[in-house]
Formats: sequence, C-alpha cells, structure tokens
Amino acid sequence: MPRPPTPDTIATSVVDWFADAARPLPWRAAGVSPWAVLVSEFMLQQTQVARVVPRWEAWIARWPTAAALAAEPPSEAVRAWERLGYPRRALWLHRAAVEIVERHDGEVPADIDALLALQGIGPYTARAIAAFAFGARVPVVDTNTRRVIARAVAGQAEPGPPSTSRDLAAMAGLLPRDRDAARRFNAGAMELGATICTARSPRCDACPIAGACAWRAAGYPAYTGPRKAGQPRFEGSDRQVRGLVMRELRAAHRPVSRAEFEPLWADAAQLERALTTLVADGLAVGNPDGYRLPER
Repeated sequence: MPRPPTPDTIATSVVDWFADAARPLPWRAAGVSPWAVLVSEFMLQQTQVARVVPRWEAWIARWPTAAALAAEPPSEAVRAWERLGYPRRALWLHRAAVEIVERHDGEVPADIDALLALQGIGPYTARAIAAFAFGARVPVVDTNTRRVIARAVAGQAEPGPPSTSRDLAAMAGLLPRDRDAARRFNAGAMELGATICTARSPRCDACPIAGACAWRAAGYPAYTGPRKAGQPRFEGSDRQVRGLVMRELRAAHRPVSRAEFEPLWADAAQLERALTTLVADGLAVGNPDGYRLPER
C-alpha cells in the first residue's frame, strides 16, 4: 500500500512545477529591487494582477526608489494610483517611502519588525517583502495559499475564515528548510491557487499535487464550515461615490467646489458622506475654495 504524501513531497512538487509554470510578472524578474517588490505588494492587495502590472511599471519608471517618491507630495501618489482601488494604499505607500528615507536611509529594511513599523504594512505584506525581496525563510500566506492548503492538507473545499496564527502554522509545516526553496514554495503555492487550484473551477488534471490532495482523495466533499463575511455590493455604495469624487480630484489641479460634485451623484446626503469620509481618511483636504488632494 503506498505511503501518504509528506509535506516534503508537496513542497518539492510545487517548487518543481513553479519553475516552469510561473507567470513572467515584472516584479519577479532578476535584479528587481526590494523597493519595487514592496510597491508590488502594496498594489496587489485586493487587486487583480492584470490591473497591477501596467500601474506598477509606470510607478517604478517614475519613482524607482523610496526617496524619489518621498520627495513628491502625496497628491502625486494618489494621482498615479489612478483606479487601482482603495486609494488609501497610495497614501500609505507614500508615507512608507518617507519613513524608509527617515529611518532607514532610503533602503527598504529586511527585518520583519522594521517592516511592520512602516505605514500600511501588515503581517502578510511584511513577510512577503522579507521572503521575496530578501529571501527570508518565513511563511507567506495569501487567499490563494490558504485555499491550496485547505484542499491539499485539510481536505476542505474552502479554507474558512482566516486566522493569522493558524494559517502561518499550516504554511510553516510545509515550508522547505532551504531558504531558496522556501521562497519558491511561498510563491509557487500562491501561483498554484491563482491559476490551477482556483476557487470556482479547479483544474485538478493540471495540478502538480493532485496525488497528494486530501480533498480530491475524499471525493471533493462540499464545504460545510464557517464562512467569512461577503463583500458588500459596489453599485450604489459609498465606495462607488468615493471613487467618483476621487476621479474628479485626480483630474483637477485646483480646488473643486462642492457644487461641482453635485452632478456626480443624485443623493446629496451620500455625496456629503463621501466627501466627509475622504477628508477624514486624509485623501482629500477641504477649504473655503473647495476640495483637493493632500499636498503634504
């Protein structure tokens, strides 16, 4: 009777598969700087890769270092962010650049605690930068990785609500001891979940660990566990109104009056709420002449 696959078997299979299957994403290229990796991680949060690639390329061409971005006002970062979504990330990235210049002489730190101390960097982003920019042997877990582990190891169709400690422990149990192999496995597990072990239409016939997958071996049982809360609808939401306001502010290089926003949205109360929350979030500045992007 064959022995069940071990964590080493899973990791080796994913690493070998990733060597040929990895998408040629620009931030994976040889010689890419830690700053460029950091920018990619900010942009990839809750945003599809296809939308990120051209924006990342334009950003790095304009601001190839943290110091280059820090030297410009935050309004330029928000404009350059364009329609990637969640524009606070642009402000956070600008602030992180300033902090890198002030605290680390313009060099992205390799230490996870130092990364966590930067604006806009949480546990996932810190570990991703440490692993992919500096080759640190640390577990990196995103939505795609969680799904791969849930299926291959736990035998579940879905991973259920996230738990940082549990998810990191599960990934750490699979992580190769070799630093380079660990980095490749972190990236490969993400790639596998993004391109093969997808949420709705997994391509098990093309999966390098199909023979080790507990979910497949169990006959693909339906998920019956707890679920994370779903995303609210975008159409008609405050997010949509905020996006419309931000579009106007990015296009204007002068204060935009309250009256100029009124044709954007019929619900005056919701429009006012959008303006108020954008000011509170630091994405807009209000004065007697109107609203504008932050200049400092």
